[in-house]
Amino acid sequence: MRAIIAGLVVVLAVVGAWLGYEIYRQGSGGSGEPYGVAFNLIDQDGEPISEQAFRGHPTAIFFGFTHCPEICPTTLYEMSTWFDTLGEDGKDIEAYFITIDPERDTPEILGGYVSSVTDRVRGITGDPDAVREMARGFNIYFKRIDMDDGDYTMDHTASVILLDSEGRFRKTIAFGEDTETAIQKLRDLAET
Repeated sequence: MRAIIAGLVVVLAVVGAWLGYEIYRQGSGGSGEPYGVAFNLIDQDGEPISEQAFRGHPTAIFFGFTHCPEICPTTLYEMSTWFDTLGEDGKDIEAYFITIDPERDTPEILGGYVSSVTDRVRGITGDPDAVREMARGFNIYFKRIDMDDGDYTMDHTASVILLDSEGRFRKTIAFGEDTETAIQKLRDLAET
């Protein structure tokens, strides 16, 4: 099992690097257009949410799932720590945890998962096809991996995407990135 997890970490690091390169290559950061695609999903309280939630303030978004063994809970905890460290400097940054496993991650499950770590991050889920379309529109890699015991896990991009107040791509924070570097990226984001 450790070999599988280690392999997944390596794959996710490569995918994160690829995501950053693709965003850079496509020129999304300098196009002046909001990053990603329009979407209509629901938040952890069952309330409708769209891409407009990523406008009017800096935003940090992470795609993951509640059954994730390591990367998602670690990233959620790190995000909580980053915001605690930033204090007032990060008060305007909104953060979202978007599931890539909406079949299992209902609003209630997602809300309980996220709120058990921090109140600074909101969960987003919804119709499975709409969630997958949204994830693809944000250049997120995800794939269901069936396991021998009949269960499954999800392989996915492990970077936090940072958007400015107009929804434009600014940077990513890679899984396992140095804490001080991540916090500085968020400080820079807070000024956008």
